[in-house]
Amino acid sequence: MALSPKESGKYIAENADFVKLKPENVHKLGDILIEEIKSGNLKPDNFSQTEVHPKPEDPYVLDWLFVVDTLNFCFWHIEKEEGWKVDGYSGYFALCAAINRAIKEKIDILDPKFYSTITENQLKKILRSDTKVDVPLLPERVKCLHEVGAALLENFDGSFETVVKKADNSAKTLLHLIVDNFKCFRDEAEFKGKRVSFYKRAQILVGDIWACFKGQTMGFFKDIDDITMFADYRVPQPLVWYEIMEYNDDLNNKLKSNTLLKNGNQEEQEIRGCSIHAVELLKEYVNKKLEDQKINSILIDHFLWDFRRKHAKEIEERGIPFHKVFCIYY
Repeated sequence: MALSPKESGKYIAENADFVKLKPENVHKLGDILIEEIKSGNLKPDNFSQTEVHPKPEDPYVLDWLFVVDTLNFCFWHIEKEEGWKVDGYSGYFALCAAINRAIKEKIDILDPKFYSTITENQLKKILRSDTKVDVPLLPERVKCLHEVGAALLENFDGSFETVVKKADNSAKTLLHLIVDNFKCFRDEAEFKGKRVSFYKRAQILVGDIWACFKGQTMGFFKDIDDITMFADYRVPQPLVWYEIMEYNDDLNNKLKSNTLLKNGNQEEQEIRGCSIHAVELLKEYVNKKLEDQKINSILIDHFLWDFRRKHAKEIEERGIPFHKVFCIYY
């Protein structure tokens, strides 16, 4: 059995060779997060403030979140090269825009009866780009939709809402329902003799439900603090920016030269695992200082992800690279 993402992050950080955490610098970002919480800038409500996200009252909201997070992986492209775009959006927001466009075009993209047998050409049309660059890993996306669609139809009456209700307001139970029943969410690896887990897409699905419903009704989870940050290829950049995380020279040079890392290799696992543990350290620091309000790892992840997008140019100018991996897990 794999260690949980939280346990995995701690174990990897304590045994890393290429990535170093610098706990003495946690206070720099921690104090900023405290101000963000106190000022009301950092809260779950921010999820619905982008026009490409659904609202909690939308009847299809849970099916939308499930389909989007099934496809929510690998949008990166080399800096200064043209990337995949939809309606002017890039990356994850382009995916949201593509799914919304399909709904407007009366395509049953949220119905597992449709997407469990979707063809590559059908999905290619749904995810068509403003640019000449197609979405990466199209065959893998088709396979993911087939897999989750079949499992939903077979085990959950074709409704993701059934999965959420079965979790009985437990984020941990929902996480395990997702990774146990939908194989493409099972983001695990071997690290120095132990089975570790990251569960980026499964956790972001739980986090998106929590944020969309503002921690209420279908989004109320009594143990939401068990969810860690979502270990991807962009959130580590702000952690390096704030000097909480540091790469050794060999790894840094490899990343700057755009060397592709393999999913599951030690360097990739260290970047992801140390990111998880860094955010846990941040959470611990902030919650010791805050009295009434509390922060969870999801909100810290939101802050870091938004920070990277807002400061993309400065991060690039400072020469902080992201690790490049072709895989379905993030």
